[in-house]
Amino acid sequence: MADPVSAAPRASVDGKFFRLGREKFHPKGVTYGPFAPDARGDHFGSPEQAARDFGQIRTLGANLLRVYFVPPGWFLDLAAAHGLRLLIDIPWNKHVCFLDAQVTREAARQAVHAAAVACARHPAVFALSVVNEIPADIVRWSGASAVESFIDELAGVVKHVDPECLCTFGNYPPTEFLRPKETDFVCFNVYLHQPEAFRNYLARLQMLAESRPLVLGEIGLDSLREGEDLQGELLERKIEVAFRGGLAGVVVYSFTDEWFKDGRLIEDWCFGLTEATRAPKPAFFAVQRAFALAPRFPLARQPMISVVVACFNGERTLRPCLEALTRLNYRACEVILVDDGSTDRSPQIAAGFPTVRYVRHENLGLSTARDTGIAAARGEIVAFTDADCRPDEDWLYYLANDLLEGGFAGIGGPNLLPPEDSCVAAAVLVSPGGPAHVMLSDRVAEHIPGCNMGFWKWALLEIGCFDPVFRRAGDDVDVCWRLQQRGYELGFSPAGFVWHYRRSTIRDYLKQQQGYGEAEALLERKHPEYFNPLGGSIWRGRIYAPAHAGVVTRRPMIYHGAFGLGLFQSLYTATSSLTLLMVTSLEYHVVVTLPLLVLAAMFRWLIPVAFASLVLSASMCVAAGSQAEIPPKKRRLWSRPLVALLFALQPIVRGWARYQGRLLPRLPSLAHQGSLPPQAVAQRGPPPSELQYWAAPGFQRRDLLEHVLGRLERKGWHHRPDAGWSNFDVEIFGSRWTRLQLSTVGEFSQDGQQLVRCRLRASWTLPARAIFWSFFGLVLLVMGLAGLEKPWYWLLLLPLPAYAGWLQGQQRTFQRIVAVFLDEIAATLGLRKLALPSTTPIEARAASPLVAAPACEVSDSRPAAP
Repeated sequence: MADPVSAAPRASVDGKFFRLGREKFHPKGVTYGPFAPDARGDHFGSPEQAARDFGQIRTLGANLLRVYFVPPGWFLDLAAAHGLRLLIDIPWNKHVCFLDAQVTREAARQAVHAAAVACARHPAVFALSVVNEIPADIVRWSGASAVESFIDELAGVVKHVDPECLCTFGNYPPTEFLRPKETDFVCFNVYLHQPEAFRNYLARLQMLAESRPLVLGEIGLDSLREGEDLQGELLERKIEVAFRGGLAGVVVYSFTDEWFKDGRLIEDWCFGLTEATRAPKPAFFAVQRAFALAPRFPLARQPMISVVVACFNGERTLRPCLEALTRLNYRACEVILVDDGSTDRSPQIAAGFPTVRYVRHENLGLSTARDTGIAAARGEIVAFTDADCRPDEDWLYYLANDLLEGGFAGIGGPNLLPPEDSCVAAAVLVSPGGPAHVMLSDRVAEHIPGCNMGFWKWALLEIGCFDPVFRRAGDDVDVCWRLQQRGYELGFSPAGFVWHYRRSTIRDYLKQQQGYGEAEALLERKHPEYFNPLGGSIWRGRIYAPAHAGVVTRRPMIYHGAFGLGLFQSLYTATSSLTLLMVTSLEYHVVVTLPLLVLAAMFRWLIPVAFASLVLSASMCVAAGSQAEIPPKKRRLWSRPLVALLFALQPIVRGWARYQGRLLPRLPSLAHQGSLPPQAVAQRGPPPSELQYWAAPGFQRRDLLEHVLGRLERKGWHHRPDAGWSNFDVEIFGSRWTRLQLSTVGEFSQDGQQLVRCRLRASWTLPARAIFWSFFGLVLLVMGLAGLEKPWYWLLLLPLPAYAGWLQGQQRTFQRIVAVFLDEIAATLGLRKLALPSTTPIEARAASPLVAAPACEVSDSRPAAP
């Protein structure tokens, strides 16, 4: 028979939490000791006293002890027999400038190595802490990056002895800026007593922890100075705040008032939950109550949540997605799978999950699929994830908790790389353009990605749900912006995470980026205020993503406080330089690289310049790849070169798709729509720049515009309505070369009569202007390089007048077509067209009495928003 101690599962990291085998493990601990040393120099008391203490600790509801010396074998076995795990701090002399001398560095390495060997593979060991609370002035003296590297080195020593042993280091606010990369989880000692300050600081720490679990290694209160009742009250509240905030675990300092340090018993501090005699204080019972409820404290109420999964040909990951959704630890929920016309085995896979509501329709795109899910949803909250995601079982609990507590209209959470995903997917993870959250503060988000988001259903209905124009991507950005424009806030739940399978091939990744580029073009037309002149999105908040947005060119700055004595010393990370990555953009290649290559073929002395331009672009990609933080277990020799390649290809593919949407949209020709009379195209003379219609009393100008938009949508004519930022009502595109801006105004006379005026301003589109001026500039450049010695070079400009004349003809024809289009709608609405005389509109109104139009049934109303 196997020894139950040796057969116990070991702790492992699982996203923002831990697991023991298949079960989640939430550390609920107390610190233990150190006590006066015995004859062997051990600081753990006698086995008999430890056994009695462990029994009392188990009644407390704790499952973990934090100790500050490496325990002897009997202590490890006794802890395992009582079902307790140990977080073991490894002592070495951190109070000297240990990096200044080889002997002190080696002493630290040997101490960590000896501890790793003594504790190797013991089931009672939860984790080893390679150092605890390095003094801030020593870190400042040695340099933060050097200290971080040494902590990573010590973690490597442990992993070399026992690869499965979890590693951390005990941090605290004075060295908050230390962020080693090789530790498995983040551990902080925090002694803030004000509840709101404590809550805010935990939110900040969650942002610092990013995708790793966050554990409070010490929280406590001195009952000698604060009183025993307040000690219990604040500890109970802190434990609840911590677990509600999505922390993986909490350790209370300490189990007992018996405490030995610096060669003496400490008697002027009383942080224990029990007295030195082990008599419980009120805090013991307060922590007992909190541990009994942790980690899932009851919600204020449990609203019904409908989980909507939109799926199109997602057979590769659909099964693990649905399996995870059927294991959610949230009782009041339903799962709705919307099949957007899949042609793979998705329907057969869905049939194996009878508790999942299955809805199928033809392929209409992502937004329509999500709107279908909203229409079918019975919940107060509608949560969304994708078929390539696997939610954590507590996903809905944390989303609902933060949504209820924060007063947000919507909530989102992280999306993490599954441990079973491929090494290519890990490279894609740190490449540009992946789904990311954008934070305005530690709690308030500007954007939450569509693979992990939830909204109050009333909020979605208020804004008309998702816009069907977004078929592949961009729908989440549009919803976030529209909600914020209504004055609502979006929250972020760091513990409400999903595992998100990334694209596993370069082709799939670039196809995804193409879809994102198309979505950006659609978003720019709808929300121009959020985009720069080149079509790039403008974010007010900070983007949290595994990939750097650019190339890091300077070291982060640390606020130490005067003389390095700040109690909260913060890191101000240098933003990545997007300017440098401009040399990898599509715009740079079109404006600089390609012209240089063409001119280098004509003028050989430009070859070094063209070559230097290519080298500059390549070097920026290599720099970005070298800075990528690839997960260690997924790192291969080819990982960084692959990331550099993706940094080179992504802006070209995404930029080209964006410009296709901006400059080369797929537009139907208005002149071939059949419903328009041919005389509209055959007319001669200048086209009308203004139309005027008499309207019956009570007519609303908005009705005319809604009918215009409705008919444009049904005919598939490309258009952009005013989103509140334009000086026109709707912009209509007739082709790739011409567009028209329609503006309307209503004039009222004293007797209540209304004249509706429509102004038509036609112009060239951006691609038409770009072609004109690019050709003009290229000719001038060639002439300049040739020295202007041949007058016939000016003949190269002759195509431009012909091109401009053709565009003007297109513009006039389109203006006439739109005029007929508006006349048809006006007649449908019973408006009477007014022939424009030479008199002013006011004089025309006086000369032409209003003729009441007969009532008629209107059939061209704009479809209601879904």
